[in-house]
Amino acid sequence: MGELRPLSPELPRASRELAQALRELFDGLAVSVRRYAARRSRDAGTFSRYLNGTRVPPWEVICDLLTDLAAHRGAAARPETMRLLRTLHTNAVRANPSPKHGVAVLETQLAEADRESRLSKTHRDALGEALLDREHRIADLEVRLNQLEVDWGAERARAEALTRAGPGTEDLLRERDELKAEVERLRSEVRETDLRRAQAEERCSLLERQLRALEETAPDEEGPLAGPAAGAFRGQRMPRVLLVDDQADNRMALTAVLETLDQEIVAVSSGREALKALLDHDDFAVILLDVQMPGMDGYETAAHIKRRHRNRDIPLIFLTAMGTVDSARGYAAGGVDSIGKPVDPWALRAKVDVFTRIHLERLHRGR
Repeated sequence: MGELRPLSPELPRASRELAQALRELFDGLAVSVRRYAARRSRDAGTFSRYLNGTRVPPWEVICDLLTDLAAHRGAAARPETMRLLRTLHTNAVRANPSPKHGVAVLETQLAEADRESRLSKTHRDALGEALLDREHRIADLEVRLNQLEVDWGAERARAEALTRAGPGTEDLLRERDELKAEVERLRSEVRETDLRRAQAEERCSLLERQLRALEETAPDEEGPLAGPAAGAFRGQRMPRVLLVDDQADNRMALTAVLETLDQEIVAVSSGREALKALLDHDDFAVILLDVQMPGMDGYETAAHIKRRHRNRDIPLIFLTAMGTVDSARGYAAGGVDSIGKPVDPWALRAKVDVFTRIHLERLHRGR
């Protein structure tokens, strides 16, 4: 394996910055690419492409490089170095979207959802113990109050003596009422924690299904796989799908799920960019429109689209966070369907494929 080539001037800025940082780290090892690749049981050509910026390495490769450099120098990498490399790696992944990078994004989201689920369970267990303690204390106080009431009814004088000798009835009642209020608060917090955990578990399940969908349908390096609608219309230019979402991670993950359908995915980050894309092209088979966006939201964007004569027949599918869907408003804005987030990959692919087939059949009949 020869010396590394100079970085190509055509590299995206994010890829160039990451490659330069990796080269500086690798130079500190004072070994050849082939020797280091053999040390780590990696393909030398692939590792060379990491250093040349033509491929974004997995984060684990960067961690291994930092570990080897620390062993060579006798000093661990500083926290600010780790943060800088993490930022450069994230920027490079977003600048070079692919199914593999979509898998990385989904795995990160899955880890966060799993962590929230585990933290919610721990919190719920702690709240359960506190709730049980308060309930026991309330039961004990009620027993003591009942005993005092019996003594008061049977022997007034003795009850007065007991009241003077021990804590007052009013104090016990006040303490019981305060504990009851605290128990109600704890029960409410337990219910909220159970709900958050259930939502986190549901997100985990959907994210795992997205990962399986990406791993099963991701194309190899020789070329993309044809989607289910492609076979019946071979030779005809495949239609476009317009994806509108203000979150870059969501656009990357949804593009990775849909791109194996062999369609052109046009992804934009706002309603205004969507309207501009519709000015440039009017042959979209379907529009996937996020509801919650800053500035112009999904419903307002849909209203603008439907006012244009040449765009008003394009089907609209709203993407909305679970629990926030407004079906009546969505249909009034011209939507034909809605999908909750996190998106079920098979449901999304199936719905997009149906509208793609309808679009292709309409074009075929119009010939």
